[in-house]
Amino acid sequence: MPLTSEPLRKLGFLTIGLFDGDDPGAGHESTLQIIQLGERLGFDSAWVRHRHLQYGISSPVAVLAAASQRTSRIELGTAVIPLGWENPLRLAEDLATVDILSGGRLNPGLSVGPPMHYDQVRGALYPGTAEVEDFSYDRMRRLLDCVRGEPVTDFSGVEGFEVFSDRVQPHSPGLARRMWYGGASTRSAQWAGEHGMNFLTSSVVKAEESEDFAAIQLSHVRTFRAHHPDGDRARVSQGLVVIPVDSASAEQRAKYEAFAAKRSARTAVPQGPARLLFAPDLVGTSAEIAERLYAHAAFREIDEVAFALPFTFEHEDYVQILTDIATRLGPALGWHPTA
Repeated sequence: MPLTSEPLRKLGFLTIGLFDGDDPGAGHESTLQIIQLGERLGFDSAWVRHRHLQYGISSPVAVLAAASQRTSRIELGTAVIPLGWENPLRLAEDLATVDILSGGRLNPGLSVGPPMHYDQVRGALYPGTAEVEDFSYDRMRRLLDCVRGEPVTDFSGVEGFEVFSDRVQPHSPGLARRMWYGGASTRSAQWAGEHGMNFLTSSVVKAEESEDFAAIQLSHVRTFRAHHPDGDRARVSQGLVVIPVDSASAEQRAKYEAFAAKRSARTAVPQGPARLLFAPDLVGTSAEIAERLYAHAAFREIDEVAFALPFTFEHEDYVQILTDIATRLGPALGWHPTA
């Protein structure tokens, strides 16, 4: 196996938190139990996806508020909150509140752009302002200003018995340093760097200058760091779907291999008008996956990962996959669990 000069420093995982529409409590409880398991296994971070009008977590900030009370060490992230569905000031209040409740462990990941299926949801989401809503990077800048404690009003002071602040409350001073941008394009990587955010790469990128997934992801990492005040020290977390099978049953192995095979076609060529390119799912023993990661151009330049759990597996499958990642794959990448 090729050697890496930089051992993996932070190991995280990402889950979508699927649930049954007729019994949503069970799915949300499963997600919380998975996060608790991640902490016991020594993972550095747990991330939840964000899905609106689907049977996945629609309110990750609320879920992570609950997770903050069941855990004590593991960092808690969102990957990612689509900001087009949010009011930046109100979201800043929620993020700061959960960060304080968690003892400074929140890592909000966000992105900009119009909400998915905007033509179908605009009437419900923005009934009076749909035509003038701004879904550009400026919406993210507004959120960053709120989180960083910039004034949002020219009024403050005492009015009767009430005391008013000119900035978002509560204010969590360390939160601004833990804001992440989830980007799939060169432009997003550059913007995130210029505005001092951290950068989340994912298993989906835009095939702008190449059709080689690893080369595209590597160019995003380098573009981000080239424009970030911290340069090569700027934080990047890589997201890929990895499924180690070391302790899997024969039935689980067959399920995992069928899952990856069904999705492999979309990794060959860019998909749709946006030319989205998907990374192959990595299925195999931890030794096999580690070797493939060491050969991955982008992986060789990062020291943080948030490996994505597949969407549609069962709770016991996630337990097996996370256990193998923490006890076998992580150590094979030079990572050591947090005590």
